[in-house]
This record gives sequence, C-alpha cells and structure tokens, in this order.
Amino acid sequence: MQVFIDADGCPVTNIALEICKKQGVACTLVCDTAHEFYREGAQTLVVDKGADSADFALVNRISAGDIVVTQDYGLASMCLAKKAVVIHQDGWLYTSLNIDALLLQRHEAKKYRNAGGRLKGPHKRQAAQDEAFRLAFQKLLQG
Repeated sequence: MQVFIDADGCPVTNIALEICKKQGVACTLVCDTAHEFYREGAQTLVVDKGADSADFALVNRISAGDIVVTQDYGLASMCLAKKAVVIHQDGWLYTSLNIDALLLQRHEAKKYRNAGGRLKGPHKRQAAQDEAFRLAFQKLLQG
C-alpha cells in the first residue's frame, strides 16, 4: 500500500506527509507543470500541463488497496474503479454508495454555470476540516 496525493491545490498535503512519515508509508505527490512543487519525504511525479493529465497519471499508477487523497469527484470515481481507497481533504471517504450522487451534483452545477448561473465558491478552510482529515487519515493508515 502507498499513498497518492492529487497535489494540485491540495490543502492537506503537509498533514498527509507528516502522517505517512510517522507510519512509514510511501507517498507520491502528483501534479502538473503549472503547480509543480516538492516536499521532503515524498516522491513527486510531475506531468505535462493539460486537462486532467495529472489525474490520468495518478490513476495509471495506483493499485488495489492504495490510498488516494483528492477533492476531485471524477478522479475519485476512477480510483474507486481500480479498488483504491479514496479520501476527501475534509476527511470523508468516497464510496460506491456516494460517488454517483457526487458526480451528479458536479454535473448539475456545471450545467447551471454553463447556462449563465453563478454559484458561491467554497468557504474559507477551517482548522476543524484539517483536524477531521488528520483523524480520518490516521485511522485509515492504521488499518
């Protein structure tokens, strides 16, 4: 088992890396050239900039039982299909029971925006969200 982080804009990268280091679990950051960065204690995979290029690179490298950290519902769906365990940056798991509703929600929001509608962006990240992720991720790595 290893951890893969969809690192483009992931606010919990440092938390995940800290926990992986303590648990002795290998971690790979996946990003494109527009968001290229490196962190001590992780391998970084940088792919060409392009629509979903980092997502496809990540999916092509995971195996059943690997853990993926992402906020991207489409990527989460592809990872679930490969039998990976997928956790959101807020600490909840993507499952076969919630992924269809999440994808439908994303689709409906896109249709609304394409029709000229405007949606509010995400709220400012709170410390409670980081703590929820920390607890859920630790539990996940401990089995």
